[in-house]
Amino acid sequence: MQVKNHFLLIDFLKVFAALLIILHHLSSYGQIAEDARVVLPGLMTWLFEYGRYAVQIFLVMAGYLAAQSLSRYANAPFSAQGLLKVILNRYLRLFGPYAVALLFTIACAYVARFWVNDEFVGESETLAQFIAHLFLIQGILGLDSISAGAWYIAIDWQLYSVLAILLISFPRYQSVIWIISILAVSSLLFFNRSGNYEAYFIYFIGSYGLGVLAYLAKCFDNQSVNRLVKFSLTLIGIIILISSFQHLWLRNILAWSVAVALLFWGDQTYPNQTNQGILKAIAWASPRSYCAFLIHFAFILLANTVYIACNLHQHESGALAITMMFAVVVLSTIAANYLYRWIEVPSMKLKI
Repeated sequence: MQVKNHFLLIDFLKVFAALLIILHHLSSYGQIAEDARVVLPGLMTWLFEYGRYAVQIFLVMAGYLAAQSLSRYANAPFSAQGLLKVILNRYLRLFGPYAVALLFTIACAYVARFWVNDEFVGESETLAQFIAHLFLIQGILGLDSISAGAWYIAIDWQLYSVLAILLISFPRYQSVIWIISILAVSSLLFFNRSGNYEAYFIYFIGSYGLGVLAYLAKCFDNQSVNRLVKFSLTLIGIIILISSFQHLWLRNILAWSVAVALLFWGDQTYPNQTNQGILKAIAWASPRSYCAFLIHFAFILLANTVYIACNLHQHESGALAITMMFAVVVLSTIAANYLYRWIEVPSMKLKI
């Protein structure tokens, strides 16, 4: 089976990370999570503690794909207007499904508040809070997040904007590589270890920058740049290893490992015959993973509402709770398909 314009490792990582973060949130929020933990304490604890590391995969992948998109401007003359268009078009690319998912989540949270007395449901949303989310500045303003994944969209736009400024403004990529490498190391060893910077790109640019470097080392059409980036990736890996003797940060090791995997296998296409059903499922789910990430929290709210409103929680049945978790995954997948087809694909035409 050959899937046009698709790469197996990239698609697999997108699907795996999206599923893992959904399961992480299912293990973290509501009565369903508490009851499921009674039956599967080891698995639920692992998902709660380590499922969040899927964010590192998202970040590395985002950096890799952003570099793929922006490197085509490498030899183009600099234009401030063109740079602004690139940044605004990225916002428009994210906005459509994000706005719809926010509205759906607000509706689900409104329903949930009638039955679910839990902190994760949150207070009623304000107009200012909603507008801040639309402009992706809710974290900077210190406002509560409407959805569990909203913060990531804001950070993604910040990171993409910073990368666009670097890759479009600097004519020589050698200088850009050193800037990205220094920012990445500073983030991995300092900024990423303090919650004070969580609302800003500098907290996450370590993992994101590794993805950027992996793409430039693999696919950029300049051998001197390729060699320099490979040296930089190796040096960052050594720095991460040395720092691990002081304190082991698994997320740094994971991010570097994913970047190296993309360096070696990021351009591998689908095999022709092997396990066609699984490969087709991955190829189908990959472009819908963003929508699944956006919409799943609303179904966690709905599932916990049904679980409590119908008094299912009184049975204290872990098996029933696990069934509800499975239903959330299935419904999120179905909703993501329609969100992708009806909103994301048409919104791709929104460009300045």
